[in-house]
Amino acid sequence: MPALEKKMSAAEVKKDQDVKKAPIHYPFWFGGSASCCAALFTHPLDLIKVRLQTQAHDGPRRNMLQMFVHVAKDDGVRGLYRGLSAAQLRQLTYSMTRFGVYEELKEKFTTPTKKPSFLTLVGIASASGFLGGVAGNPGDILNVRMQHDAALPREQRRNYKHALDGLIRMAREEGVTSLWKGVWPNSSRAVLMTVGQLATYDGFKSTLLEYTSLKDNLFTHFTASFLAGFVATTICSPVDVIKTRVMSSNDKKSIVSLIKDTTRAEGLRWMFKGWVPSFIRVGPHTVLTFLFLEQHKKLYRQFSSTD
Repeated sequence: MPALEKKMSAAEVKKDQDVKKAPIHYPFWFGGSASCCAALFTHPLDLIKVRLQTQAHDGPRRNMLQMFVHVAKDDGVRGLYRGLSAAQLRQLTYSMTRFGVYEELKEKFTTPTKKPSFLTLVGIASASGFLGGVAGNPGDILNVRMQHDAALPREQRRNYKHALDGLIRMAREEGVTSLWKGVWPNSSRAVLMTVGQLATYDGFKSTLLEYTSLKDNLFTHFTASFLAGFVATTICSPVDVIKTRVMSSNDKKSIVSLIKDTTRAEGLRWMFKGWVPSFIRVGPHTVLTFLFLEQHKKLYRQFSSTD
């Protein structure tokens, strides 16, 4: 009897271990939290990118380094973090939605014997990115406006105190619908960015683990996220430029008219205007986001295993 009892106890332990190896359902907000952490480090790069994309075509032209020095000299180091509250609001809406929906849908298409194909991941990422773009549009507008504000003449500056002040003033002064100004180019960019980041990251990560000797560790996460950031920056660049100009503008010009006027004045080079600072921002932001996200998941697994 004691031997039988011991055998049954071992079987129960094995069963418990098998249960713990089952797929873990991570909290919906992990993507937003990881993106907020990344934004703390990359916000100055995002600000420089916005300033480069919105500088007047017929005025003095500054490159990335010159713009960085110009902002730091005129506004101080604090100026490099102008609009940080709006950036955090954007990540808590835009990134939390797209990451959360993506993970939920990916889980639905995953079975114990089969993972979703890359094309399925692209479809999931597209839907997730669109929803994220719509949800994050108010925060995105405030982010662009607050970063661009110091570059405007004093009489044209909006001088939002913080993200909440900006939301209230926009709704009161321009109407609630103004919070979704530029939602279509923003959602289009969000679709491309989510495909370029999430689906591509999963694709690169799976390829590295399957066809190389790399293990599921920080180096693999870094490599996959760096490659994903390169892809995301390139496919998003044209839409990103248009989105930034629409959101920072006081005019009610249509997107088609804006594209025509921009192409006429600047040629097709506008499509990749600010690509280098965009990559310098999106690359580290993508890497940091996925590193933070993987650590979120690792800590959650460790915490869950102690229950």
